[in-house]
Amino acid sequence: MSKKEYFSHLLSKEGVIAALAIDQRGALRKMIEKYQDETATDEQVKAFKTLISKELTPYASSILLDAEYGIEASKSRDENCGLLLSYEKTGYDTTQPGRFPDILNIWSVRRLKKIGADACKFLLYYDVDESREINDQKEAFIERIGSECQAEDLPFFLEIVTYDSEISDATSAEYAKIKPHKVIDMMKVFSNPRFGIDCLKVEVPVNMNYVEGFGEEVVYSRSEAAQFFLEQGQVTDLPYIFLSAGVTPELFNETLRFAKASGSSFNGVLCGRATWAGAVEIFVKDGEDAARNWCHTIGRDNIQTLNQTLEDTATPIK
Repeated sequence: MSKKEYFSHLLSKEGVIAALAIDQRGALRKMIEKYQDETATDEQVKAFKTLISKELTPYASSILLDAEYGIEASKSRDENCGLLLSYEKTGYDTTQPGRFPDILNIWSVRRLKKIGADACKFLLYYDVDESREINDQKEAFIERIGSECQAEDLPFFLEIVTYDSEISDATSAEYAKIKPHKVIDMMKVFSNPRFGIDCLKVEVPVNMNYVEGFGEEVVYSRSEAAQFFLEQGQVTDLPYIFLSAGVTPELFNETLRFAKASGSSFNGVLCGRATWAGAVEIFVKDGEDAARNWCHTIGRDNIQTLNQTLEDTATPIK
């Protein structure tokens, strides 16, 4: 099949990406450990991913999983649900400055494709203001993955999380002031055809908690925030989708509606914790059956509400 045919497996009938993300590894372990004294086991992580995949993929156009703990979960997904697989190791290199990434040791794009992936996803931490020495290495790394995906004719989704090497708290007002520049200029960089990217998975260009009317402290007026959403879509010709960044389902839906009203041309979402985070505590304390019941009620409502929001807000991919 061609990239275009694989890509079509990831879309809803409306032509948007309404995807569920549960490729978290270290973050999911920490979520589980919050509700128990013991270290989270591999079996717990795999079982939770499988539960979410089986119960919620009937309502998703596709699901993002990881090859380390999510293979069984991928087999449990709904037959009409497409599959993205992560190619990166969890986290980043903490032994040197730069938040350098790495790929999974025993995986390749060819191997991801062989086990059923409709797309390869890679997560990169990127600061447009960091040194050229650091960013050159990261850009070369992405070029390699783009070439690998091109050789296998498999779509390449690049997820980019911005940061500032001088600001430790990315949730602070200080970082909120420079976040639009970080997100928008990063999108300009990776829209270059040399990277071979087929879709960008990105943050919204502002911290909504600092938008007038959304939070107590105001960094951006509503009109300023709207302009950033509009500009974000104008700097790229690639499809782009939003990540939920762990915010509440309510705030994420409000954000998408604000984006649409601002003229944003986003094409969907890869939504993780905003959909399923509420199941973790129940899974740990009350067991799989109770967590399954949560998925059948609150989890289903979360994803169906999001799907309705996407119908009203996301731009279909041609």
